[in-house]
Amino acid sequence: MDPLSKTLQGLYAARFAGTADYRNSVWRVLCTDFFSAFITERSTVLDLGAGWGEFINNIPADHKIAMDLNPDTGALLAPGIRLIQQDCSVRWPVNDNALDVVFTSNFLEHLTDKASIQRTIAEAYRCLKDNGAIICLGPNIKYLPGEYWDFWDHQVPLTDKSCCELLQIEGFHIERSIPRFLPYSMSSSGRPPLFLVKWYCNLPVLWPLFGKQFLIVAKKGPAAERSIRS
Repeated sequence: MDPLSKTLQGLYAARFAGTADYRNSVWRVLCTDFFSAFITERSTVLDLGAGWGEFINNIPADHKIAMDLNPDTGALLAPGIRLIQQDCSVRWPVNDNALDVVFTSNFLEHLTDKASIQRTIAEAYRCLKDNGAIICLGPNIKYLPGEYWDFWDHQVPLTDKSCCELLQIEGFHIERSIPRFLPYSMSSSGRPPLFLVKWYCNLPVLWPLFGKQFLIVAKKGPAAERSIRS
């Protein structure tokens, strides 16, 4: 096992082993009550930084792909999900215009530098169909100036605006940008009852009060609409 994979395996085990079942239950609610609105059941979906598979296992879709270097990921994926274990900033083994949705949660900030993030977003653009969507969820350093760095593997500070700017540079158009969506943690701090998670998803008035993660939905336009990519 290479050092990076070993580190990922150790970090996940240390952080999440005691909350794995609850985290999966939270993601089941998030997928059912929120993210399914952006993803049809006929979609081909790639989960970028899939971790233990909480999103990709729970989102209804015809074709599912998980990408992660964690050696534990494969054993935790539901049957039928394709696993890609490689550096996400190099060319993906996915055809051009093959995906309907790329989803990523709390992942981009873990990449080593901005250049790696930009190469990753460029690959997402290449692999998405015209009008395909990328959905980015992540901690917003504007609202977490100290806590952001409590995680050893956080490398790059991101905000909703910086992430939107990168997506636009790579040719996406922003459909929705929410600076404050989910709390920083939905599982490690207090473990709210699942019915409260469901209510939270359906009460946007609460998001500015408790949200510390941004949510961005961006679309790939047809070739004639590309005005920013070189």
